[in-house]
Amino acid sequence: MQVTTYWLEHAWLDTNVEPGVALDVSPDGRIAAVRTDVATPPPGAVALRGLTIPGLANAHSHAFHRALRGTVQVGSGTFWTWREVMYTVAQRLTPDSYFALARAVYAEMALAGITNVGEFHYLHHAPGGTPYADPNAMGEALIAAAGEAGIRITLLDTAYLSSGFGAAPEQHQLRFTDGTADAWAERVSALKEREGVRIGAAIHSVRAVPADQLATVADWARGRRAPLHVHLSEQTAENDACLAAHGMTPTQLLAEHGVLGTRTTGVHNTHLTDGDVSLIGSTSTGTCMCPTTERDLADGIGPAAALQRAGSPLSLGSDSHAVVDLLEEARAMELNERLRTRTRGHWTAAALLRAATADGHAALGLPDAGTLETGSLADFATIALDSVRTAGPVPRLAAETAVFAASAADVRHTVVGGRHVVRDGVHASVPDAGRALAESIAALRD
Repeated sequence: MQVTTYWLEHAWLDTNVEPGVALDVSPDGRIAAVRTDVATPPPGAVALRGLTIPGLANAHSHAFHRALRGTVQVGSGTFWTWREVMYTVAQRLTPDSYFALARAVYAEMALAGITNVGEFHYLHHAPGGTPYADPNAMGEALIAAAGEAGIRITLLDTAYLSSGFGAAPEQHQLRFTDGTADAWAERVSALKEREGVRIGAAIHSVRAVPADQLATVADWARGRRAPLHVHLSEQTAENDACLAAHGMTPTQLLAEHGVLGTRTTGVHNTHLTDGDVSLIGSTSTGTCMCPTTERDLADGIGPAAALQRAGSPLSLGSDSHAVVDLLEEARAMELNERLRTRTRGHWTAAALLRAATADGHAALGLPDAGTLETGSLADFATIALDSVRTAGPVPRLAAETAVFAASAADVRHTVVGGRHVVRDGVHASVPDAGRALAESIAALRD
């Protein structure tokens, strides 16, 4: 059996930074052994200098939103005005152009140390809502793009049936809808898991899936033991409309229809009542925070600390890709809470790294990823400790340096399943990711 050995100058082993760690990776892409106190690289080992951490999990992504970067930062407005610009981009995508864009976006993620993406996918059909010859052509384009970019994907195929609490979809939403939850379930059931691909489900929001169809989506996910995600209380306007339509909060509505639970993750969870927090925590429903998008869209600061205290595991996502930097997402969650409370130190660097790694992978249905231990998937990333951002601190503080000072630009290596996807800051299969992004985005302009 051919074993590949990686020698890690410094490694974050869940609670502390260890110098001189050797990882043996078996041919099946898993960690076969972890050896500490290895002062120098063993013969034939691949040396990774810097701090190696488990691969980062981007638990919430809309790949096509990457085409909005820069454009939506012009002028002022709200989430709702931003959404109108988003619709114009959504109308222009085809399976081929979506593949090209997503391949470049996922390459950007790999360059940022992300080894698994949760793609919250609702752009299903052709303009006007006509299904493609393959009804899952757009989802398959995303799966193929992740494969070419060298990262894992959990395709969270999303039910999106209404423009708001039972109202028919608007013209620009026809691409998103299958008509009914049963039709959604029939289509998504044709998607197959394979190496590096997990199929999950998503409820776009309580406004986009009528209450009497929520259970259909939840039951589909439950029957397959698949992850289930949902945009939850991202906007106060949605909360108000839900109260008007159902006399309860979105969280209460989801609980009433059996959506909450250990395999469910609420994305954003921003505008919650104390009762909502208790419901989410008591059911061990996860929370995915997306701080860079939440601040870009002026959505607000969610009660992440209270949710975690209540029992909700935290994960992180880059969502609209205002930036793709999971270290910034982790840092922003802590710094947002400092601004809100005017106190420091709500999470340790280790806790923030766990949200960005092990807990993020678990939210995407990969509990065997996100740690550097025997049996785990051999997915990891190495952060430089000698850049202008990271130079200076002693190595034992490398986790604090990574979380509170480093950026995606400091990622030097990304390994997925034991395979070197990014080496010395260069992507193996998309060597000019910037150009790939520019060309794929330019193709979507008028």
